[in-house]
Amino acid sequence: MVTPNAQEIFIQGVTRSGRKFRPRDWAERLAGVMRPFHPHAAQGHGAHLCYSPWVVPTVINGVKCVVVNRALRDYDERAWDFVMGFARDNDLVMTEACLLPDPPAG
Repeated sequence: MVTPNAQEIFIQGVTRSGRKFRPRDWAERLAGVMRPFHPHAAQGHGAHLCYSPWVVPTVINGVKCVVVNRALRDYDERAWDFVMGFARDNDLVMTEACLLPDPPAG
């Protein structure tokens, strides 16, 4: 269940029974499908190489994840429902959290 105050949801590439989710590139595929859902979505040459900043594939502690920002829900509730439904349908672990920025170099 997602609480109204959650800013980011981490969808982990692990099922609730502990199995690794397949295919191996699931996070990139999901983020690629959601690429157009951004108010300033890139168009033209090379646009297919960009992800939405609201649906970002990443690896955390060796586990593939997709970080979904709540701004996606505010922008397009159907897109949000699609991503959350994907996680539920595949029994993936979801965690509410806040992605912290990298510390400044120096």
